[in-house]
Amino acid sequence: MARTESNMISLGTLAPNFHLKDTNSNDFFTFSACKGEKGTLVFFICNHCPFVHHVLEEILLVANDYRVQGIGMVAISSNDVEQVPEDSPKLMTEFAFENSFDFPYLYDETQEVAKAFNAACTPDFLLYDSQDKLVYRGQLDDSRPGNGIPLSGSDLRGAIDGLLYNRSINPIQKPSIGCNIKWKK
Repeated sequence: MARTESNMISLGTLAPNFHLKDTNSNDFFTFSACKGEKGTLVFFICNHCPFVHHVLEEILLVANDYRVQGIGMVAISSNDVEQVPEDSPKLMTEFAFENSFDFPYLYDETQEVAKAFNAACTPDFLLYDSQDKLVYRGQLDDSRPGNGIPLSGSDLRGAIDGLLYNRSINPIQKPSIGCNIKWKK
């Protein structure tokens, strides 16, 4: 299991737009369609990654806790399915159903969206404010597979709470660590 850190792009960066197919509904979504009134959380995940499996329960709790407070949520998978067949759109649909995703799970077949967001790993979290400016990029919390630290979502939750309650968000943010995105050759 490769340990790849997320790219710590500049805070204030505008969210790129996209037009991707949701593997749950077969509808197409844009960034604007996924936006929440108070902000938007974009996270890059995939079906097979042990880092994603480790944090998935907390991701679902974060989605349930904050979606009702005006935070839009969208998951994107950008892995090359020729290299990792278990990340195919059909299996994404099954993964989303089995885990009760209540947010779009989009397939980035060309990988252009991952490149536009400068995504590097799974999971990779990017939080945008209501003006689509990046206010947080980094880890969910300090928990990793096998390190014994319980999941809390503390880093991401702190950033979302800061956004919701007009508190300052600490600009010193730790990168997420996970499996590298499997880029097409």
